[in-house]
Formats: sequence, structure tokens, C-alpha cells
Amino acid sequence: MANTSEALKSEMPESKHDEKILEIKNLKKYFPVKSGILQRTKGHVKAVDGINFFIRRGETFGLVGESGCGKSTAGRTITRLYDPTEGTIVFDGEDITKKKERHLFNLRRDLQMVYQDPYSSLNPRKTVGSTLIEPLKVHHIGSNLKERKEIAQSIMQRVGLNPSFINRYPHEFSGGQRQRIGIARALVLQPKLIVGDEPVSALDVSVQSQVLNLLDDLQDEFNLTYLFIAHDLSVVKHFSDRIGVMYLGNMAEVANKKDLYHEPLHPYTQALLSAVPKSHPREVKKDRIILKGDIPSPANPPSGCVFHTRCPYVMDVCKQVKPVMEEIRPDHFVACHLHNEGTTTLS
Repeated sequence: MANTSEALKSEMPESKHDEKILEIKNLKKYFPVKSGILQRTKGHVKAVDGINFFIRRGETFGLVGESGCGKSTAGRTITRLYDPTEGTIVFDGEDITKKKERHLFNLRRDLQMVYQDPYSSLNPRKTVGSTLIEPLKVHHIGSNLKERKEIAQSIMQRVGLNPSFINRYPHEFSGGQRQRIGIARALVLQPKLIVGDEPVSALDVSVQSQVLNLLDDLQDEFNLTYLFIAHDLSVVKHFSDRIGVMYLGNMAEVANKKDLYHEPLHPYTQALLSAVPKSHPREVKKDRIILKGDIPSPANPPSGCVFHTRCPYVMDVCKQVKPVMEEIRPDHFVACHLHNEGTTTLS
């Protein structure tokens, strides 16, 4: 099994940290709102409304925001589980935005997803072996069942599961073990990028750290790139290289984690970070920023900057003009009229 694992690793391309593996340009995903007997479209829920960011090969990009901000929808649209309404998705140098389902076969191997709920994301009627061997068979990895079983057991061992459990069913595993199965299912196809849709939020805190450490080790071993979707800013801080902050379907700020956590520029990012509990007594305690009002409905977002209804620094221009994402500092992008002197847009 060890030889099989080495063979998988040797097939992985070398990491190139300055090369963009994913570029998202003006991505939108709208869901129609229908009513009446004829089910006519009366409007749209603007779950993702024109976001821009990129991910470099070999890095972890954290995507954060409150529940309902559109981050999970963004992840599913990027993996083409949802068809985008508008915009461009360039993955590994290829525009995959308008590819039809029959042309997405190779993409499914290179772009995998780990889901939030380890209980509902696995088929209860399939053993671990069936779950891992089926994608190998579909993508013609391994020449026979014996070889595919060896690959499956090697991956199980690598993610911390006993290979002898290959014939067990999901209900025989704990939540943390089930999430390891989900990681193994994504990893078995030797992907280039893994989208983690809040992969640790349903787990106990002690198990979260184990799974995060596993993902970190796997990234180094297999030269993986991660899009890590989460709402826990403490987790994202320790796991991500660069971070994007979403609000109501829009990208508010994108920066490396050091700049974002030490000097956030967008008022929404500042409010989010002010609510993070301090883990060390010597850390400087800042006054918590309490945002007024509730999050507006994505079916009827505010005009101009979508954050202006809750922003403590709102200006007249914020109510009328939607800010563009501009590079205020090197590799630090913000969509805010308070910082409108930048000239480089994120594209």
C-alpha cells in the first residue's frame, strides 16, 4: 500500500505558488423566485452577485462571511454543481464557465469538494470501499478491482482510517471518521484543487483540529490547493494563506491573513474581527463593533454598496454607487468608498 501511495504522490505536479490555478471574474448566481399557478418568475435571489478573486497554486484561500452571505453557493458554482448566471470561471488555464455536463468529465477529477455534513454526504447503502472505488472505476484509474482496492486502502490509511474497515458502512463510523471518508473520496482522484464547504463546522472542537491538521499534511504531501469556506474566523486564520470576506453575495475584502487580521480596511471585516474571542490574555482587546439592523434580503439587496444599511461610516455615495474591488495595498483588495484612491481592480 505504501508503494501505491508513493505512486499517487509522484503523479502530482510540483507546486507553483505564484501561478493562478483559479480565477473568478464577476461571478454571479441568481435563483429565480416563482409564484402563482403558472409559476412565473417574479424576481431573483442574488446569492452571488459579481465576485472577483483568484487562488494561487498550492495555497489555501479562505472564504468567510455570515450565514447566508453566498459563500457555499459560490463554492458550488465554482465546481459547476450550479450553472453560473454570469461571469467567468478559469480553472487551471481553461475557461469552464459554459462547459456542458458531458464536457465536465475531466474537470470532476481535478476539482473535488468536501461537504459540510459528514452524515448526509455519504451514501448509507454503500461501504467505504464502494464509495472510494466507484470514482476510480469511472475515471479509469487502476487496471482492475484488486488494484483499485489497494489504492482505496492506501488513501484510507493516509487519512487516518484503518484499511481493514473498507467493507464497513457509514453508520459504523463517528462524525470525524465520516469526514475523513469524505476527504479520502476527494483525494482518491488526485485532484488539483479541493473546495471545502465548511468541512469542520459540524465536528467537535477536538476533532476539528485533527481534521485541519490532516488537511494541512495532505496539502504538503500531494501539492493540493484549497478553497476553504468557513464562518469561523479563528479556524480560517490558522489554516489559510489568503482570505476573502463576503457580504450579501458580494466580496468586501481580499488580503493575506496577516494584513487582514492586523489591519482590516473594510468596515464589515472590522466588525467581524471585533467579535472573535481573544485566545490569549495579552492580546489587545478592542471594543466590539455592533452592526445595526439585520442583513437585507438577497432577493432585494440595497442599492449602491450592499453594506451601507449597516455601515457606521455610510456616506451619500455609498447609497447610490456600488464600489469596485480595488488594490489599496500590495495584494490587499477592498470594495469600499472609504478607500477609493486605489487604481488596480481585482481581475
